[in-house]
Amino acid sequence: MKVEQKGHTTIVKDTLGDTASFLMKVTHEHNTFKNTNLILDLSHDKNLTLEDVKSFSELIKLHKQQKKSIVLVANNVNFNSVPKNIILVPTVLEAHDIIEMEEIERDLGF
Repeated sequence: MKVEQKGHTTIVKDTLGDTASFLMKVTHEHNTFKNTNLILDLSHDKNLTLEDVKSFSELIKLHKQQKKSIVLVANNVNFNSVPKNIILVPTVLEAHDIIEMEEIERDLGF
């Protein structure tokens, strides 16, 4: 797991390709990340499935309660089948763009 801070956003990259243990680590260390926007980069896991993506639902709900954004990055999942409560994009750059848009929405009171 590699952690990188960029402004008001923390990027956590799964370096092992084991989504289940990555989710466990991020959930366990959530208090460290709860006050920043979060990008979880799962693109290293080439065997990522839709079920793996869905397993992040509880963490996403917990993080959104803090009024912060959380975006998953993966490029080998069918984006049309991902549930609406999960934001999944193919690149880290797009994740930053989504977070910026959500920050603007929060600032405007949406």
